Amino acid sequence: MNSLPEKMRGVALMGHGGFDQLEYRTDIPVPTPGDNEVLIKVAAAGVNNTDINTRIAWYSKAEAATEDASWSGQALRFPRIQGADVCGVIVGVGEGVSETRIGERVLVEPCIREADGKVLEQPWYFGSECDGGFAEYTTVSERHAHKVSSSMTDVELASFPCSYSTAENMLTKSAVKSGETVLVTGASGGVGSAAVQLAKARGATVIAVTSPKKSKDLLALGASSTVNRNDSVVEHLGENSVDVVIDLVAGQQWGELLNVLKPGGRYAVAGAIAGPMVELDIRTLYLKDLSFFGCTVLESDVFANLVRHIEAAAIKPVVAHCLPLKNIKEAQTLFLEKGHTGKIVLSVKGTSPDCDE
Repeated sequence: MNSLPEKMRGVALMGHGGFDQLEYRTDIPVPTPGDNEVLIKVAAAGVNNTDINTRIAWYSKAEAATEDASWSGQALRFPRIQGADVCGVIVGVGEGVSETRIGERVLVEPCIREADGKVLEQPWYFGSECDGGFAEYTTVSERHAHKVSSSMTDVELASFPCSYSTAENMLTKSAVKSGETVLVTGASGGVGSAAVQLAKARGATVIAVTSPKKSKDLLALGASSTVNRNDSVVEHLGENSVDVVIDLVAGQQWGELLNVLKPGGRYAVAGAIAGPMVELDIRTLYLKDLSFFGCTVLESDVFANLVRHIEAAAIKPVVAHCLPLKNIKEAQTLFLEKGHTGKIVLSVKGTSPDCDE
């Protein structure tokens, strides 16, 4: 701990708003791990929808967006270091943590159930209610720092935590099993491409909704077929044709997703990139005996299962772009353009040839 610097590089979110609220700084104090916490030297951190949604106060339902614009519906405290996807190495420990953990390569579980040495009544999100990984160092409860043994690069590993745990959580809550047909919307994004792989790993037949230019990418990841995102899924697949819908899009065509579900089908949602307001014919819900699953807080075994998938090489990383941390505005611009398949990752230590600072 004594050899650590006092200051670090990082990106501070100064308030809700545009890119001007993101400040790349070199004078941020290095955090000190508290009770039951570890200090992680961050190697790479992925970019997510939640980073942008938090910055622009998209989560807010209040008239004054500052009142409830965080992941948990509470007011955000600024400055805040965002970044939910973290791969790094433990370089220090707080009281109650064995020093044998120093040197472990870890992934951070982004759904935080313990902080400041206490179990939380309502889970936080890493980089929202507490500082995250868009900096050289970060702290987290040791229970959320999962040791990982893999030959993958730091950038590749940083593509997993948020998107893949979200996808695995959706599949877990909707109980996807072998032999079922699963429809995944927004399939080229980080969560969508993860859901395609993880559903395929469960033995399901996967249909991916995406743009025509990304169809080959999704077929290569394990989708059996694709549907043009601008087409009607009902016309393409027919009513009562899929067992489970994994939805990240919502929007105007949302009602069709229920029409393609078989009686007794399950619908899981963890995003609304096409718009959060949808129209529901309640008769479809109850006459077809459908089950709905809102998926935010991770089930307790989801992240550990994800790490096992990674270590067994049962899933592969999909990294579309890698940029240095200081280029975060460029990274978020690329993210918003939606021209990529998979993840955009920021290299914090700059060891990748494409990410040198």
